[in-house]
Amino acid sequence: MKIIVGLGNPGLRYRNTRHNVGFLVLNALARKHALRIRKKGFGGKYAVGRILRNEVMLFEPLTYMNLSGEAVSSICSSKLEEKADLLVVSDDVNLDPGSIRLREKGSSGGHNGLKSIIDKIGPDFARLRIGIGADRKIADMSSHVLAAFPRREKTVLNEVLEKAVECIEIWLAQGVKEAMGKSN
Repeated sequence: MKIIVGLGNPGLRYRNTRHNVGFLVLNALARKHALRIRKKGFGGKYAVGRILRNEVMLFEPLTYMNLSGEAVSSICSSKLEEKADLLVVSDDVNLDPGSIRLREKGSSGGHNGLKSIIDKIGPDFARLRIGIGADRKIADMSSHVLAAFPRREKTVLNEVLEKAVECIEIWLAQGVKEAMGKSN
């Protein structure tokens, strides 16, 4: 089974914020493949089904971003056989809006959700980062990531969601290296 984790914060307050782009990507993937993320367990909610002949679990931690590692560790210890079968989708302030970057493994890049996961399971898992940009002059980065996408970014958001779904489909069908080559 392949596990795809979308990072975000639970609740209506955070639904359409930049920090929840991981949830948005997961929901776009689920819609495209007629899956519904609504079962509860492992500290989150999830769907199990098939995408491109692969058995997959789409998982959204409900532990809030900074504690994502607790839920991801729980799901991985129960359902994951190899770390190569795990993909985590998150926002990235260091990438321009509309860009994506897939990596086979690496650091947290300052992202607290990824840091929490790395603290619990180590750094050897694929991560798909979705660019949300940031003005380097912002003193409080949390105000940027917890803000809703402004209207002018909606078109870019829809395009990047589509790009991210395509990247995940390539990852599922052909592996991380092929997906990196075609998507980065």
